[in-house]
Amino acid sequence: MACCCSRYHFQNRTGYSWFHTPRTMDHLKPAPVFQIATISVYGLLAYSVAQRTHEIGVRIALGAQTADVVRMLLRSTLVLVGEGIMIGTAGALAVTRVLAKFLFEVKPNDPPTIAAVALTLVCAALAACYIPARRAMRVDPMVALRHE
Repeated sequence: MACCCSRYHFQNRTGYSWFHTPRTMDHLKPAPVFQIATISVYGLLAYSVAQRTHEIGVRIALGAQTADVVRMLLRSTLVLVGEGIMIGTAGALAVTRVLAKFLFEVKPNDPPTIAAVALTLVCAALAACYIPARRAMRVDPMVALRHE
């Protein structure tokens, strides 16, 4: 009798091994990869905006309105994310012919899937920019100016 946690045939509590899950759960396998990508975009953009706290303090000290600064940050974020989505979509479409044999019940060039991924990453990027920007807006301009 083989051990249930052997290296070659690991089964979960439902009796299905990792690679032989029922068809209803096939859409859950790429979820962790997508979550990691979304968290990575959030972390990168949040760090980028946090690095601009001094610039934000200078702009506010010189009389800029908070809405204008937030708009400036969101615009720069959307430019970066737009470029990334264009490059990523082009790369994904170029690789689909190679990966087509691994896709089950999904066309390689599935526009709704590509659009859903792009929309989710744009939403994550906007949240990644907006949250630190609002936090940086609450910093006293004099504190931001003294920081360096």
